[in-house]
Amino acid sequence: MAITYRKLFHLLIDKNMSVSDLQKKAGYSANISTRLKNDNYVSLETIEKICRALNCKIEDIIEIKED
Repeated sequence: MAITYRKLFHLLIDKNMSVSDLQKKAGYSANISTRLKNDNYVSLETIEKICRALNCKIEDIIEIKED
């Protein structure tokens, strides 16, 4: 199993928000944005920042996909 952040990017579209807007609002680096786009590991601390910035739950931005 692997994690994908597709739900996050769909949510950003729904909120008419860019990745750089989220980056500024949540307070993380451009490197993290790249990691999210590539479905790479992101710390729980960063996930929490994103959820707070978007006022959402973890399950709203993360999805587990079967290999």
